[in-house]
Formats: sequence, structure tokens, C-alpha cells
Amino acid sequence: MLFYFRYTKPDGTRDRVPLGEWEGSGGPLSLAAARERARELSARYRAGDRDLRAALEAEEREARRQREAAERAAQLEMERRQATLGALLTAYVDSLEARGKASAKAVRAAICRHVAKAWPRLWTTPADDLTADDLLSILTPLTDTGKLREAEKIRSYLQSAYSAGVKARTTASATPALRALRIRTNPTRDLGTIEGANKARSRALSATELRAYWRRISALPDRDGACLRFHLLTGGQRIEQLARATLADYDPDAGTLTLRDTKGRRPSARLHVVPLIPPAEDALHAMAPDRIGDYIFTATAGQSGMAASTAYARCRAVMEAMLAAGELPGGPFTIRDIRRTAETRLADLGFNSDVRAQLQSHGLGGVQARHYDRHDYLAEKRAALDALYNLVHESPSTVVPIRRERITRSA
Repeated sequence: MLFYFRYTKPDGTRDRVPLGEWEGSGGPLSLAAARERARELSARYRAGDRDLRAALEAEEREARRQREAAERAAQLEMERRQATLGALLTAYVDSLEARGKASAKAVRAAICRHVAKAWPRLWTTPADDLTADDLLSILTPLTDTGKLREAEKIRSYLQSAYSAGVKARTTASATPALRALRIRTNPTRDLGTIEGANKARSRALSATELRAYWRRISALPDRDGACLRFHLLTGGQRIEQLARATLADYDPDAGTLTLRDTKGRRPSARLHVVPLIPPAEDALHAMAPDRIGDYIFTATAGQSGMAASTAYARCRAVMEAMLAAGELPGGPFTIRDIRRTAETRLADLGFNSDVRAQLQSHGLGGVQARHYDRHDYLAEKRAALDALYNLVHESPSTVVPIRRERITRSA
């Protein structure tokens, strides 16, 4: 049985407003409660609400609107609290991996070490709640201990992550994880660059130092020396790119190795073909004489690509021995300096900047290189590597610079 309140509308017609079902027939209302509700409606009617149904429906609509607004606000607040600095940085690194960026692994490791583990409170704080002062506290311990380059890297990662998060809100191609965070602020805009962090290294081994380096890595057991010989005889290619190369990238008939250059902001990797002179191919095979995997630049018989830290450590051991023997008048060096050394020595031998750039896959983003120059430079690159091998392998008296007749591509 239902209870109703009857009344006369302003136009003279009769209407009734349902109050609810009687408790005796399974409803929630007792007779007393129904009478109380009827008295409330009667008082409103006498006070001027002549169209009670319209007034009650308007109140219900407003109550529903407020409930929905409160639910939306609660949902947004929950999403905001879940959109932590940690979630933002994780989504950013995941997006790097999705785009095939070789730097993703190193970025993730640096963020884990210098943010997640070092600053757990900031890691779990909503990204939109953080200020430039909060983020500065992540960087100051690094700068205070002289780790300027590392501080600049972390600053760059934070800036890139926030920029990607803000942009993702209006970018259809952004990863769903970044878009879902709904990042609205970017406090990194107020973070200054780290002065002194980007001081360019200029160390390049002299021809005499390079020959001493070659003698030492040639004398090492293949387990330690083959990777260093291969690295030098390919012109100092980037360690990360060598570590990604597999047997599928090696063409023994053509004597080439195809690397994938993902450096920079290019949307897809640039194929970089490196000629392999015979001593380089010997070093390639010596790295994995009992091969059980496909990776070429390897310390695990091909099961995985060589970690950059392994290559750095092996080069450092050679450098320290050379330093102790007085073979480095120019001072210490790292494996990164071998790349600069190769280019510098090839310049001394007369190879022009086009050939050197093609050999090391750098500075090729210009309009001419991207759209017009379709020459493969294989012959020129092979000649440069032959000259580099002759430089390190033979005595100084047998190495003749070719300055008067530079190697260039014929028109």
C-alpha cells in the first residue's frame, strides 16, 4: 500500500505526490512517518510552493547534480593522488622503451637510484603538488658532491617527464599511461641548468698513445681484448649500438655490420652500415668462439649484448696499465675518448668531415644528408678504417698522411 499527499496545483487541477510504501506491505514508511512527511509538504504548500511536484523534482535534480559533482571531484582527487612523481617518471621511461630508445634502461636506473630510492616521500607525492623547491632537493645532494653531470641528467629527465605528462593530456598519440595521469603543472620550468655539467671532453689520444693502446689490447686474451679491438677497428662506434647488434645485422659476404642509430629525436632508428675490415671480423669472432647466442658485441658468448659498464671497465684496466708505464703523456682516458680519438686521427690522415661523419653516424640530421645525399660511403668508410688500422699497427715511419689528396667521394 502506498501513501500519497494530495494537493491542488496553481491551474486548479488535482495532483498527488507519492510519499512511499507502508511498512505493513513491505515498504519503509510507518503511518506516523507518513503523516509527518505529509505535514511537511502541507507546510510548504501553505508557504507558497503551490506546484509541489515541480518543486520536489527541481530539488531532486539539484541533489543529483551535487552528488555527481561530488563523485567526479572524488574521482579526480583519487586520480590526482595516484598521479605521483613516481607514476609520472615510470610512465615516461615506459614511453621511451615503447619508442625503442636505447637510453631507456640507463634513464630508468638513474631515476631509481637518485629519485625512487633516495627520495621515497617525493616519489609517492602527487606530481602536481610538487614545487621547484621540492625537485631542487633531489639535485642538490648531487651537485654538493661534485656529480654535476649526473645532476644535469636527472634535471633533464624530470623536465622531460613533466613536459611529456602535460603534453599527453592533449596529444592523441601519447601513451595511455601518460595521458591517464592528467598532469597539469610543470615545476621543472623554474629549475636552472647545472653550471659546469656539460663541459665537453676534449681528450684524444695522440698517434703514439693510440699505438700503445693497440699494442696492449692486442696482447690481451680474447676474453678481455677482443671487444676493445673490435670497438677501435670499427671507428669507435657507440657502445650501446654495438651491444644491440646481432648476427642478423652481420653480412659476412659484404663484410658489413648494420647498426641502428636511435640517438636524438628521430622517430625511427637510422640504419648505419659499418664496413668490417678483416682484423675487425677476427675480433668479432674472437669475442664468442663458442657462441651460444646471437649478440655480436658480447661478454656472454652471444647470450646478451655487452653492458657499457663492462666495456668501460676493460678499457679502464688498460688505461691504468698505460698510465703506470708512462705511456700516456696526455693523461687518463675512457672508452668514450676512443671515438673522439678515431675521428681526430682520421682527420690528421686527411679524411674529410663527410667521411668521418658517415663512419661514426653523427651530424647527419641536415636537409642535405636526410633528403639528397643517397651515396652509401661504404668504400670511403672502409678506406678510413684501413688507414686507422695501418696507423695503429705499423710503425710511425710507415704512416703517411694524405693531406694533399684527401679522400672524398667522386661526383
